[in-house]
Amino acid sequence: MADQPVVQVSRLLDERGLSSFQIMLIVWSFFIVLIDGYDIAAIAFAAPSLAREWALKPGALGPVFSASLIGILFGSALFGFVGDRYGRKAALVWANLVFGVFTLGAAYSTNLDQMFWLRLLAGLGIGGVIPNVVAINAESAPRKLRATLAIIAVGCVPLGGAIPGFVTAALVPTHGWQIIFLIGGIVPIIIAIAAQIGLPESIKYMALHESQRGKMEKTIKAIRPDYVVPPNAKFVIEDEKQYSGFSPGHLFRDGLALITPLLWLLFALNLMGYFFLISWTPTLMTAAKLPPATAALAGASLQIGGTVGALLLCWWLQKHRFLAVAIMFVVAVPAVGAIGYAAGLASQTILLVTIFFAGFLVLGIQSGINVIGAMVYPTSLRANGSGWELGIGRIGSIVGPLVGALLIGLPVERLYMWSALPFAAGAVICFIIHRLNTARLAAHPELKDAQ
Repeated sequence: MADQPVVQVSRLLDERGLSSFQIMLIVWSFFIVLIDGYDIAAIAFAAPSLAREWALKPGALGPVFSASLIGILFGSALFGFVGDRYGRKAALVWANLVFGVFTLGAAYSTNLDQMFWLRLLAGLGIGGVIPNVVAINAESAPRKLRATLAIIAVGCVPLGGAIPGFVTAALVPTHGWQIIFLIGGIVPIIIAIAAQIGLPESIKYMALHESQRGKMEKTIKAIRPDYVVPPNAKFVIEDEKQYSGFSPGHLFRDGLALITPLLWLLFALNLMGYFFLISWTPTLMTAAKLPPATAALAGASLQIGGTVGALLLCWWLQKHRFLAVAIMFVVAVPAVGAIGYAAGLASQTILLVTIFFAGFLVLGIQSGINVIGAMVYPTSLRANGSGWELGIGRIGSIVGPLVGALLIGLPVERLYMWSALPFAAGAVICFIIHRLNTARLAAHPELKDAQ
C-alpha cells in the first residue's frame, strides 16, 4: 500500500507569502475587534451620565465597571474552548451575538443592579473575541508574519474603545446615555450574521479537523491556484507539536511550567492598570473640573494612543517579543504617573498628548502580549491558551476599577502615581518571561519555528 501523501501546511503558507486571504482576514478582524473594543469601553463613557441621572456617588460605579470584566474572565476560557473545539469562526460568531444582545439590553436598564448583570453577561461574549482573532490570523499567516498580522488584527481594539468617547461628545447630549449601548448592541449582531456568511476559518484549524477537508481544499485553491492537493492527502502542521483534546495541564508542558503562570500574572498586572485607566479616566477628568467634552476626549485619546502604539510597534514586537514588551512596561511607569499632573495644568493639549502617550504604551503592551502570549502555544492549544491568559488576567482588570473606587478622593496626581505601580511590576515579570522563553527555545530549537 502506497504511503499517504502529506501536505505541509506551514510550508505551503510560507511559500505563498502574504496574499489576499490574509488581507481579507485582517479586514474582518478590524470590524470584529472594533466593536469589541467599543463595548469594553462603553460603560466608562456612560458612567458620568449614569451617575447624574441615577444620583450615584462616583465610587458606586466600581462594581458596574468590573461587571463585564467578571464576564470576560469566564468568557475568555469558555470561548477559547469553543474556538479549539468547534472552530475560530463559530466562536467569533457566537461571541458577537452574546455581547450584542446583552449590550442592547443595557440601553434599557433603569437601575444599577440591572446594569451590573447585563454588563456581566455581555462580558461572556466580549471575552471570546481576542483569543479567537489572534488564533485565526496567526494560524493563517506565513511564519515571518504570524505575530505581525495578529498584532495588527487586535491592534484596533483600543481604537474601538475610543469611539464611545466621540459618541458621548456628539450624541449623548441630545439622545442620552442609552445611545452608547444601542450602537454597541446592534452592530455586533449585524457583524455576527455577516461573519457567518463571509468569514473564513483558520487554515491550521481546518488542517487538524478531517470534517473541514472540503473547506481546506477550497481555501488552498484560492490562495495557491497552482498547487494541486493530492487525493486523500493528510494535512500536517509540521512545525508544531499537537495535542488531542484539551486539559489545562497541557499549558504547563514542554518548558511552560513557569512561563504559563507568569504570563497569567503579566496579563493581570497590565489589565489592572489598563482598566483602571479606561474605566476611571473620564470620571476623574470630570472630577478635576474639566468640561464633559474634554473628559470624553481624554478617554478617547487614551484608546487612540493604544491603537497607534500597537500598529507602529508591531514589527519591533515581532522581532523582540517579550524583551520589547518589558521595555514598554518600564517607559509606561512615568508616562502613566504624569497624567495626574497634566490634568492640573491649564492646557487641554498637554493633557490629551500625555494621555495619548500613556495609551500608546499601556494599550500597545496589551495588544502585544495578547499575541506574543498566545504564540507560545501550538495551534491545538492556542485559543485555549490565549483564553486562559485573558481569563485569569481579568482578575487584574476586575481589581483595577475596584481599587480605583477605594482610592477616589485622593488628589488626582497621587491617584495616577499609584496606578503606575502594576506596570513597574509588569516590567520585572516580563523580563523574567523573556529569559525563561529564551532558554526554552535554546533547549528546544524546533519550537522556535512554531512561534
